[in-house]
Amino acid sequence: MRFSHLNRRTHLYLAMALLPWFLMYGISSFSFNHGEFFEERDKALGLPLWNQRFERTYAIQVPESGDLRAVGARIMKDNGLTGSFGVYRQSPEQLNVYIYTSLRSTQVKYYIREQRLVAEDRRFRFDHFLTGLHARGGFEQEGFLNQLWGVLVDVVCLGFLLWVVTGLYMWWKLTPTRRWGWVALVGGFVSFTVFLWKL
Repeated sequence: MRFSHLNRRTHLYLAMALLPWFLMYGISSFSFNHGEFFEERDKALGLPLWNQRFERTYAIQVPESGDLRAVGARIMKDNGLTGSFGVYRQSPEQLNVYIYTSLRSTQVKYYIREQRLVAEDRRFRFDHFLTGLHARGGFEQEGFLNQLWGVLVDVVCLGFLLWVVTGLYMWWKLTPTRRWGWVALVGGFVSFTVFLWKL
């Protein structure tokens, strides 16, 4: 098999294998870009974004500084909450734990001085589902599937780069397409550079 044939097949099969990821990142970018539209639609329909699940008395020691992840994990365990999570201090007197899966998000607010815990579930919205998938990555979450997702994101990124390289090679080998290819290539880089410089 000649290299050009191998390159074409690689380009073709990469496009097919990466299609779900192209769709996810492409459609979710639209959701990111038009988030205000979805927010205004909810307001017009009178739909609340968050619904309270529970409010209860709860006591836990919260360090004034340092890593709060262990505190967040304990709050979740004590209150029967599961999922990937992040912890941050909203204020000196409030700790927030944000818990999420692909289909559900929960926000837990712990008021330190009052020793009061409030959990709210976010209403499912398809745009949030897509943007959540888009933004999800990294290796800070425990669990095999979370780690595997991080590995897959790395593999997909490498696949995107390889797809671009194989496409450029095919373009260069097809002599009749070089002129318009240069127009597309230069136009893309110029427009991107102008926006990067001006914005």
